[in-house]
Amino acid sequence: MNSIVERRMIVPNMHLLTIEAPDIASKVKPGQFVIVRANDEGERIPLSVADWDEERGTITIVFMEVGASTGALACLDEKDTVSTCVGPLGNETEIGNFGTVVCVGGCYGIASLYPVARALKEAGNKVIMVFEARSSYLIYWVDRYIKLVDRVFNITRDGSLGYKGHITCLPDVIHGLQNPPDRVIVNGCTFLMARASEMTRGLGILTVVNLNPIMIDGTGMCGVCRVTVKGKMKFACVDGPEFSGHEVDWKEFLARRKAYLEEEALFFRRSEPKQAVHKEVKCQYES
Repeated sequence: MNSIVERRMIVPNMHLLTIEAPDIASKVKPGQFVIVRANDEGERIPLSVADWDEERGTITIVFMEVGASTGALACLDEKDTVSTCVGPLGNETEIGNFGTVVCVGGCYGIASLYPVARALKEAGNKVIMVFEARSSYLIYWVDRYIKLVDRVFNITRDGSLGYKGHITCLPDVIHGLQNPPDRVIVNGCTFLMARASEMTRGLGILTVVNLNPIMIDGTGMCGVCRVTVKGKMKFACVDGPEFSGHEVDWKEFLARRKAYLEEEALFFRRSEPKQAVHKEVKCQYES
């Protein structure tokens, strides 16, 4: 088991989790992920690595609390343990001196893009960061990015910060740059990645997305993470998790992501929780 060094909510419903995992910390690369299980009865879920400290032997992940498994993770605290923490898994992000790269992050994608942006800057790129959220209070790690990247833009649906609207404002951001970017990297919810890819297709800009389907083993054995890319079946865990956003079958991908949506929602609708973890989650909301 891996010990928890830190667990805290950084914005509503978004949690930071730092875990002791020296073997992973010594090998992980930008864009890779880990498979985590909160307890012995829990579900194995893939989570991108947002940062790591090789000297301390720790990795940091940021996740959104949306169902039973992430709810169980949100109940953990310092000195608790996770039953499973396996990685690093997946292929690392392609890093090179491309020129100008726009990184678009929403919800947990804001954090998982941090090591990518850092590596791109170290490779000599001009890096533009675009945050997308419902409101300004859901945007985090701004101070980290301001010190790292060349420029930061914000898109909020309520107009409380930066551009008012959705990711459909991305072309406005791109047109406002001195020169068009050489590539766009998007990480976040399925809707964000799909719409951002749609926005950049007409602009002819290579767009890379980090897919997050349901996974079990993360090594290509179970086949649960099947995705269709350019008309061919791929496994997100071993062929990805990054693919060209213009080649992903987004309709199929969204349908597979929704497969257990009703069961996940049921977790929060139970009036008399039967498991201790449900009671812990309720207490956390009340606090």
